[in-house]
Amino acid sequence: MAKVLVVDDEKLIVKGIRFSLEQEGMEVDCAYDGEEAVELARKTEYDMVLLDVMLPKRDGYEVCQAIREFSDMPVIMISAKGNDMDKIMGLEYGADDYMTKPFNILEVKTRMKAILRRSGKGKKAGDGTEQTRFTCGGLALDTESRSVREGKREINLTAKEFDLLELFMRNPGKVYSREALLKLIWSNRTPEGGDVRTVDVHVRRLREKIEPNPGDPRYVQTKWGVGYYFQGA
Repeated sequence: MAKVLVVDDEKLIVKGIRFSLEQEGMEVDCAYDGEEAVELARKTEYDMVLLDVMLPKRDGYEVCQAIREFSDMPVIMISAKGNDMDKIMGLEYGADDYMTKPFNILEVKTRMKAILRRSGKGKKAGDGTEQTRFTCGGLALDTESRSVREGKREINLTAKEFDLLELFMRNPGKVYSREALLKLIWSNRTPEGGDVRTVDVHVRRLREKIEPNPGDPRYVQTKWGVGYYFQGA
């Protein structure tokens, strides 16, 4: 049963989201300001955080940034602000996804389920068992613990960053367009508005974390005019 934290200062919105998620069998905690949200997130490792941007005490950007200091739990930011810069800001602060109000609760649940489903996905190894570990050079990814290491250094990735890296490492050399990555990682979102730039932001952040020299990447390569791919051994 997934544990979800819903953060919004509008109690009627929280009540509606909570009721809908509980109908799906999820366990839901609620917070109505930024400080309460960070405090709850420190005490509990949630499977998902639905986070409004406009909050009392600490806004959603500050809350997301604070959570990223101690956890990679998935965060979907929800805001009435829908322009490209607001979306990019949310992603820069560590959000995995960004939705604008008014939203359809069915779409919220679809995006949540996609993230939760990907966290347990797997691919069979040659002997028919589940392949859970992928390595290239000094980079090692473990899908069971959802952990990544570069040599002896442990790397903290957000849920979307991990999903991107897992997809790349499972399919070395395969080039993915930004539109394809949106469909695979962001639950079939259409590449309208600033959504395509979502991919670029996440790839840049991923490179900053895993690459010895992000300006001259060793692992995640760009196929100019096409997309991105993982450079295998």
